[in-house]
Order: sequence, then structure tokens, then C-alpha cells
Amino acid sequence: MCRKIIEIPDCWSDPASDLTLSSSYGLNLIIAYALTGCARLQGFLLILQFRYPPLQFLKSSQGMVLWQYLVKPNESYGCLCNQLKLFFNIALALATLAHSSLFPFADCPMSLHLYNTLTRRKDLFEPLEPGKVKMYCCGVTVYDYSHVGHARNYIAWDVVRRYLLWRGYAVTFVQNFTDIDDKIIKRSHTDHLPWQQITQTFSDAYLEDMARLNVMPATRYPKATDVVPQIVAFIQQLIDGGYAYASEGDVYYAVERFPSYGKLSGRKLDQMEAGASGRVDDEATKKHHPMDFALWKAAKPGEPEWESPWGNGRPGWHVECSVMVREELGKTIDIHTGGQDLVFPHHENEIAQSEAAQHQPLARYWLHNGFVNIGGEKMSKSLGNFTMIRTLLDEGGVEPMVLRLFVLQAQYRKPIDFTDGAIAAAQNSWHTLQEGLQFGHRFGNALGWGSDADPSLGDPAAMRIAEETAPVRQFITAMDDDLNTPLALAPLFELAKALQKEGNRLVHEGKTLADGEALRHQWQTLVVLSQVLGLEAAADAAGSTPEEPEGLTDAAVETLIQQRRAAKQAKNFAEGDRIRDTLNAQGITLIDKPGGVTEWHRS
Repeated sequence: MCRKIIEIPDCWSDPASDLTLSSSYGLNLIIAYALTGCARLQGFLLILQFRYPPLQFLKSSQGMVLWQYLVKPNESYGCLCNQLKLFFNIALALATLAHSSLFPFADCPMSLHLYNTLTRRKDLFEPLEPGKVKMYCCGVTVYDYSHVGHARNYIAWDVVRRYLLWRGYAVTFVQNFTDIDDKIIKRSHTDHLPWQQITQTFSDAYLEDMARLNVMPATRYPKATDVVPQIVAFIQQLIDGGYAYASEGDVYYAVERFPSYGKLSGRKLDQMEAGASGRVDDEATKKHHPMDFALWKAAKPGEPEWESPWGNGRPGWHVECSVMVREELGKTIDIHTGGQDLVFPHHENEIAQSEAAQHQPLARYWLHNGFVNIGGEKMSKSLGNFTMIRTLLDEGGVEPMVLRLFVLQAQYRKPIDFTDGAIAAAQNSWHTLQEGLQFGHRFGNALGWGSDADPSLGDPAAMRIAEETAPVRQFITAMDDDLNTPLALAPLFELAKALQKEGNRLVHEGKTLADGEALRHQWQTLVVLSQVLGLEAAADAAGSTPEEPEGLTDAAVETLIQQRRAAKQAKNFAEGDRIRDTLNAQGITLIDKPGGVTEWHRS
């Protein structure tokens, strides 16, 4: 522990003449003295609220704002500057003694906040075990090819995982395959194929699709049918505890026995019961309560079946994830993810099962992504309004990174509209990023960076970027705020456009006015931050200029203008500016008129 005696300046109102500074506690006291002792500092009270550790505060956006005052002091902020200079000097001394940096990537606690569906707020992320993260993602039911809604889901959690890895965590990422289900059985009967062949075909297809979208493979992919004995034992544990009951070969979970049922979704059991009271079917007659759900289903003729104490049958959908989480990661995990449609009933039921059996939380953070919408409705196979990933890529001619960028241009919890205009805009944006990412491969040799034949030239793992630069700070600030990828993309586009400009100068003038090493640093920063988002450009395409997309149709322009208007109304000005820049790049000039009207013309 570092200890230092400092003298309190005379302008501070506290009568004490000195203060023992001890780790973060003392620095927080210094902040408190600064706030109470100088009128010009009191306005920062609501910002700080005495919650930030000193180094965390220094690398926060508020800390950087205060630092700017120190860089260019003026008379009106004289008192502020004098006092904060002392504060920063002390903090710098402590950081030096602790052999740390003011802007670390992996060696300092993160300030990552994630929106937790369970608490209905953004919570500071603190893993169960320092430096390690246990993460479970609900996977696909493998009876068909994956659609764009699936792409949005798994790209979102891939970015969470990549960001945690980049910040120094060891992440164990488990994602299941549901390989026994009513839909699988139906497909097996329709196609006259064994159910095992159906599930293997579409499991392989899913992995192929995700590889094309640069989604990292999971640490492990457990399957429901691999853990049937453990599922049977888990169900028996619930029966023994009074949380489940057998009924005519089925086994049901008794929701009334779990007092906090509905805590994830915010639903009340009496309201759910009223909504289900009109249902009359064979299953309803077996249940004690309308909302009780199946843990085990009795075998029907022609269906896959396994032995159990209650007769041959197969597992229900919800119980498989509770068991696979426990088998793969333990009783309590850090992060559980899925689409918003899984909040109820799937994740609600997972909690009820696991916490009844284990008497401890299933997961600390519950993350759910928003829908991909078509014409205002959720994209889904049940509605028939879906587009397969491979259809979009192979027949639609959409590049995989364009689809990935389309997903990342919306914050993961927000709905995103799948339109031709949105894909066209993502394509234009990707070509800008792609040209920036390929800058080093095209011009590195001419700038004296080394031969393009060196495989490490564009390898992010071989790159070292400065943490204290504005683009990196901006990126981290955005990602720490519940993975705000639209804001995190902003510094990437700025870097790409700057590199694009210098690349054009090198092509047309044979020289650049910028410093070669500065350009190298900008390029490496772009490559590293892009990889955190899973956006990568092939080096072998660097010698060619991306084919220019066809001009936007009038309908596509109008769609983008509507999206820009919505972004501005939501005060997402960065997204509004990005859309304007995209249109400008296509020769579309926007003219904003009073009353929210936007006119446009082609240049």
C-alpha cells in the first residue's frame, strides 16, 4: 500500500492541515475536499458522487473533461486548475508507485456496465472470480438453417466475449444445441430422415454460417441428448424437494412452489393464470396450475425416447439448459444471454428450476438482445418473414462483414429494421472501414513499415497500441456503457476516413504529408479495435479497390432519412451523423428545414 502525507491548500475550507493519503480511500477524500472547499468545484458533485476509485475516475469521461481544464487553464478556472493539478499529481505518483497505467486495458478493474434484465438497470460488471468469466448462451434448435435474427443474436454475444477477452479476462463461453424438440421430430417425419441426421445437418450448417460471420467458436457446444441421465437426476431432485410432480408419465414443475416466479420477466403469477384460464387441452388436465411447465414428456409412438423412473420419454425444453449450465460451468455463472423472446418463459423457467434445486442464483447478469424486425414485426420462422443467413450471403450478394456491421450499427438491446436501405448503408460503411483496414497492406512497404509479405504486419496480436489516445478512450467509454457499438464505431470510421484520405494522396501524388509512424499507429489502432468488434478485412484483397455499390434508390434514401430522423429524436446524434456521412458518400446532399423536414438531392 502506498502512503503519502500531503498539505491541504489554504483555499480548502476544512480546518485540517494535512491528510494521510491511503490508496483509493484517500484520493476519494481529496475529491470530497475539492468539491466542498471551492465553489467552482461543487458543480462536479453530482458527477462524482464519491463512487469512482481514483484511477477509474481519471480514465473516465468526466476525468478527461477535468483534465482538459488543466491542459489549457484560464482565469475563470484558476482555482479549479490549481487544486486539480495537485490531485492529478498525487494520482500519477500513486500510479507510478503501483507500476500501473492511467489507461490500462487488462491490468485495472473495468468500469463495464451491463443492462441486467433481472435488476432492470445497468449494473457494474464484477465477475464471481477475478479475471475469469463464465458465460452461457442459449443456442439454436437445429431443425433448419439459421436466419438473420440468429445472426443478430450470436454476433451480439460474440462482441461481449471479444471485449471481455480484450480487457484481459479468461472467458469460458458455452453454447448449447437443442437437438431434441417437437420441431425436430416434425422435420424428421416430413423429410423421412432420422432425427439424428436432421440435427447433425443443421448443427454443421449453423457452425458454417457463424464462421462466415466471424463469430468465434464456443469453448464447448453441449447437446441436450448428451446429458439425459443428468436431466433425469435433476428432475428427481426437484420432485424430492417438492418443486415438481409426475402426472400420467409426464413431469411438471410446480410454479406455485417457487415464490419468486416471474422475477426476471416482471410478470405476476395471478395475471399469468388469468391469461391461461381459457385453455383446454390434454396437458391442461394433467397440471396442478395452468402455468406449470413440462420437465419430462411421456413418449409418443414414433418419437425418440429415453428411460426414466416415470416411464420412457424425453426432456422438456427448459430443463436442458439448467442442467447443461450446471454440468459445464457450475451452479452459478457470471453471464447468461439470449434473445428477448427467451425472457419468458424459457429463462424464467430456467431460474425457477435451477434456484429451487441449488438454492443459489443461476446467473448474476442476464443479457437479452433486441429483435430484427421486418415491417414492424419480429423476424421469425413461425411468422414466415425470415431471411436465411446463407441465402442473404450467397444469393443476395451481401458480404459477411456487411451483415455483421449492419448488426453492430444498433445497440444490442434495441430493435433493428432489416431493409434494403439499411443493408445498402451498411455496405457503404463497410467499404470505408475495409479500405482503412487494408491501408497497411497497400502502403506499408512504401512507408517503410516492412514487407507486406510479413504475416505479422496486419496481425492484431502482434500490434501494440497506446491506450491513452482519444480513439481508444472513446471506444472504451462507449463499450463500457452496455456495449454501445454504434458509438464505439464512431472512432473507427474517423480513423478509416483519415487513412482513406492519405491513401488517395499516396496513389495520386506519390507521397503523404503525414508522419509515417503516426499513420502506422492510426492503422494499428483501427485494426485492433475493429477486431474487438469482429470486423476484419482480408489482406489479399488489399491490392484491389472494392467494387463500388450501385447508387441508392430513392426508396433507400428515404428509408435512411427516416432512420436518421428517429436517431436524432432519440438523441443518438452520432448515428444521425453517420447516416448523413453515408448519404454524402453516395452523392446525396441533405437539407434540414424547420419543422423536422429534410429535403435531399443528388450531387
